[in-house]
Amino acid sequence: MSPIQRLFWLLCVLNLVLATSSGSDPHGSNDTLSHEYCVLGAGPAGLQMGYFLSMRQRDYIILERNSGPGSFFNIYPRHKKLISINKIYTGRRNREFNLRHDWNSLLSDRPDLLFQRISRELYPNADDYPRYLSLFEQELGLKVKYGVDIGRIKALGFRGDQGYVLTDQNGVRYQCRVLLVATGLWVPQQVDFLGSDLVEGYESIPTDPEEFKDQAVLILGKGNSAFETAQSILGRASRIHLYSPSPVRLAWQTHYVGDLRAVNNELLDTYQLKSLDGLVEGRLDDIAIVRRVNNEGKRRTGNKTSGKSLKAKEQLYLTLSELLDNQNGNKSSNVTAQNLPGYHTDNFSLRQPYDRVIRCLGFRFNFSIFDGSAQPPQCSGARGRLPGVTAWYEGRGTPNLFVLGTAAHSRDYRLSAGGFIHGFRYTVRAVHKVLEQRYHNIAWPATKLPISQLQSWILKRVNEASGPYQMFALLGDIILLRGSHCEYLEEFPLQALSQLSALSGRHVSEHGLMVLVMQYGLNHTDTLGPGRAESEWTKAWRSNFLHPVLYYYKTLPTEKDMRQRPVGWPLPRPEAVHHMVEDFLTEWDQPISHSQPLRRFLEYCLQTDLRPFYAESCFLMSLTSRNPPVFCRQGYLKKQGILGNSHLWQHAREAGLMPDHQGDVPPDTSVPEYLTHAGAAVVSRINFDL
Repeated sequence: MSPIQRLFWLLCVLNLVLATSSGSDPHGSNDTLSHEYCVLGAGPAGLQMGYFLSMRQRDYIILERNSGPGSFFNIYPRHKKLISINKIYTGRRNREFNLRHDWNSLLSDRPDLLFQRISRELYPNADDYPRYLSLFEQELGLKVKYGVDIGRIKALGFRGDQGYVLTDQNGVRYQCRVLLVATGLWVPQQVDFLGSDLVEGYESIPTDPEEFKDQAVLILGKGNSAFETAQSILGRASRIHLYSPSPVRLAWQTHYVGDLRAVNNELLDTYQLKSLDGLVEGRLDDIAIVRRVNNEGKRRTGNKTSGKSLKAKEQLYLTLSELLDNQNGNKSSNVTAQNLPGYHTDNFSLRQPYDRVIRCLGFRFNFSIFDGSAQPPQCSGARGRLPGVTAWYEGRGTPNLFVLGTAAHSRDYRLSAGGFIHGFRYTVRAVHKVLEQRYHNIAWPATKLPISQLQSWILKRVNEASGPYQMFALLGDIILLRGSHCEYLEEFPLQALSQLSALSGRHVSEHGLMVLVMQYGLNHTDTLGPGRAESEWTKAWRSNFLHPVLYYYKTLPTEKDMRQRPVGWPLPRPEAVHHMVEDFLTEWDQPISHSQPLRRFLEYCLQTDLRPFYAESCFLMSLTSRNPPVFCRQGYLKKQGILGNSHLWQHAREAGLMPDHQGDVPPDTSVPEYLTHAGAAVVSRINFDL
């Protein structure tokens, strides 16, 4: 710790002592525990950050109000079926590639610490996830303190810097220089309308389908929780209607994992095949839920009356509040058959009564625990459910307070996967790199590569890297050009590109930079119709599906450039851009469609010949030219050269360049091993299966 940092802590402690002596602690407790980092919440985001802090041996504590990690999953989803993919069998042994299809595991240096140790189901049971988090915490020795319910968070400022004090239910205070909020979203989202007290919440509905037998059910919402609820009672309820302002959005159309997933969408069949269920659009704040008691004490079923005598059964109707204003001056939610608004007659879609109305509108961030001095603002999108954060996930107006996990989804809401485990495990890692640079002066990790190796490294990343693949259009690789070599930074938050130097500790030279991004196309096509994919590499810019895009800038884009970027673009307009054509197998390794166009683009930007040569060619050019190609200068002349594999040797024999002797074909060599021991080369086909 530097002298300035030690001085800061001494002043903070003095400030707390003075505050305590003046009687400012309402709990009357003098217990104060100090840490450099406080992580609030022991869910997946909190434990993921705990792992990175532990690896750097930082002074941290994770505070959790419940008795174990991942308590959210003890309750939700209510019907216990996760929609996060747990695809174990990919046909590959590459750990990094396999994380593209493992949506539940957290990142660590332990190859065995994966979710598949707990479950091998494609869509696991929710109860399995707290078990996995407990395993993750215990085997890595993370510092977690359970049973700590933080009720108040207050900023502690001194001379322009700001720390935080957290007070728990016992009056114990936790002082920290940096607060990392990973509490997720758990407060049920509600809409205030007349009769909302008659509505059941998703958080408390019964999960036994038999309790909905022969009942008409109205569900408010059309997200996964609404469809999950509908699907669980589909075989018991007499009819199910879903009502919300927006039409249903299907994940396979929008490419957004938070939209309706196929695993929950069976009701779409019963709706479109006219089997009593359906979807209706309308504003929630305009409706009213009113009730009418069946005077005969018997349940009505269509035009018939069931033979079972019940208690007075309340029948619930959906109507418009403005109609009740005219009919009922007191806005009562009780109506009779005589004063039920005529809105329910003559082909109104929802004119029939319901036995239950269920609210399934999702969750929101808990703002209530923050003092005014420490509360991040509500973001403008997502109906104000999320806190507003910067592009590097620091709360707006709350310096040294960072938001992690699902609660930080405002940066990519409805755009990428930052609200889900398989997305935010990478944004948490990016935040940790920001913390290391800001508070410990440790620059963003970078791989130094000769220019001759750049193409091979890019091909390696687009074919196996999981971070840019999951956090498409939000995290990207930065290539800082330095002339004969470059520095390669992985998974930088693209929306913070203008702040690259301050956040990463790396500067941009006069040679400029490149940014590698995975992104979907902007063309709106029928996602299952003909012509949905582009296969011609000369028209790669028309690709619709996920594909790599390389941007080249001579200078670092400014904040103004970022604000004025074209609609739908993750980055401002570059000096040059290269799209690698989408691939059905998501394998960008073909020599003509992928490797050669990429090389020509790099040569155009770098003004350098990047072709690979055999040792004999480098020898001849070294004898006849003062400036042989960069591959020969950085490879052959340094006692390195192109390393063949079986495909390359076979091609050379077929072209008559080598004698056709049996048994002289060397085994394939993996790209990572090759890059470790030799200079880079562009091979005709790359083996990424290892």
